[in-house]
Amino acid sequence: MRNDNTLVLGATGKSGRRVAARLRLRGTPVRAASRSSSTGFDWADLDGWDAVLAGVTAAYVVAPTVPGPVHGFVARAEAAGVRRLVLLSGRGADTWGDSAFGLDMRSAEDAVRGSALDWTVLRPSNFDQNFDEDLFHAPLVAGELALPAGAVPEPFIDLEDVADVAAAVLTEPDGHAGKVYELSGPRALTFAEATELISRASGLPITYKQVSPAEYTAALVEQGWAEADAHHVAEMFVLMESGIIAETADGVATVLGREPRTFEDYAVRAAAAGAWQR
Repeated sequence: MRNDNTLVLGATGKSGRRVAARLRLRGTPVRAASRSSSTGFDWADLDGWDAVLAGVTAAYVVAPTVPGPVHGFVARAEAAGVRRLVLLSGRGADTWGDSAFGLDMRSAEDAVRGSALDWTVLRPSNFDQNFDEDLFHAPLVAGELALPAGAVPEPFIDLEDVADVAAAVLTEPDGHAGKVYELSGPRALTFAEATELISRASGLPITYKQVSPAEYTAALVEQGWAEADAHHVAEMFVLMESGIIAETADGVATVLGREPRTFEDYAVRAAAAGAWQR
């Protein structure tokens, strides 16, 4: 078995599939793992971890949605001879204080940063692609995005930039060990402003409406979400409204030597691909 494989967890997810594609383009042997990949990986199946880690020298880690498992995974990785870990976390994770949001990401950071391996933590802002590949997509297609976000802006980041940074750190490790990179787009936008840009780029009438965290939680529960999961998402907006992660960051330029892509660039690409067509 080759001993230079780079493991990509969550390889069918929003960031993992982009990272894996970039690594392959660079000629890096990739072991793409997820619950639906040919190489299976499930955070709940501890017995399968060792086979996934065999022959791996570096790993891109997307933490599970519950605190704890990454500690055991890091221990297995060390025992398997993995030398480098790159963890996807969340913007300003060490500033979240007693917020109920992101306990999973903070636990994962503790595990990775406390290890004996070379590690790098990536902390991106909310992804642009949340508007066309995730939670915000269906409401936009329906014509109205209703969220508990007001005048405090968010420096949304393009996942293509996150993947570029991850691929660079995984394949050009010199200087990145022990670093935490805060990643954002070039400017902050309110959700109302982002919605307006999407409406203009797509040519569709789409509006934004601010609701309370309680109203948003209730709406998600009505859509079939578990109440705990709905509350967790609402807590993210409470954290954002505090303003502690509203500023832009220079991580993309630090790693890549260029400015991050704009939200306008994302909106044009997604609209041209028909992301919000009804």
